[in-house]
Amino acid sequence: MASGANVVLDDVPSLDLMTELLRRMKCASKPDKRLILIGPPGSGKGTQSPIIKDEYCLCHLATGDMLRAAVAAKTPLGIKAKEAMDKGDLVSDDLVVGIIDEAIKRPSCQKGFILDGFPRTSIQAEKLDEMLAKQGTKIDKVLNFAIDDAILEERITGRWIHPLSGRTYHTKFAPPKVPGIDDVSGEPLIQRKDDTVEVLKSRLESFHRQTEPVIDYYTKKGVVAQLHAEKPPNEVTIQVQKALL
Repeated sequence: MASGANVVLDDVPSLDLMTELLRRMKCASKPDKRLILIGPPGSGKGTQSPIIKDEYCLCHLATGDMLRAAVAAKTPLGIKAKEAMDKGDLVSDDLVVGIIDEAIKRPSCQKGFILDGFPRTSIQAEKLDEMLAKQGTKIDKVLNFAIDDAILEERITGRWIHPLSGRTYHTKFAPPKVPGIDDVSGEPLIQRKDDTVEVLKSRLESFHRQTEPVIDYYTKKGVVAQLHAEKPPNEVTIQVQKALL
């Protein structure tokens, strides 16, 4: 914490230090966990992942964010990734696995990690497993946020947003008082470009095509936990806790 991040401990408030110390003591007794979250857009991964991260003291690895960070930090792998992006090429699986390899060696990943958005294909899953095997570890659990496409369509295409404040509504679950109008300002609501039926259908098609084989791959290894992701968030949290016992 001190030298690497150029933080002088004398300048850190005592309460913050004590809070961090207590957190680390609590984390010391937690079992190591290496998890993958799989689920289509709108399945609730984004809601559950911070809860899992805090409960088990894991680091959250979103590959898109990690790639951008590696490029910004100009790490050797980041430089290679930028070269690929500048050419309009996809960043190779080996590069992404290399960036994950670097990330999981950080102190914040000491108790394990949550991988979100990777692996997207069974080839990526194999490469990830090879890298972990070299370190003497493996994926402990794959949480599959299983949900019917029709439910997702209702969840996502019903979302409306007030662009200035970010207030969100849902035509079925949290409708505005006047359809299409923000309750507070009286201004019109908009729908995000990604929240339309057409965009969702194409995203779901590519998800099923690419990611179903990943679920099959890990099912054969006996590490997949099926979650009923259509349930309310607090019920999904309970399912997650049972799966990770």
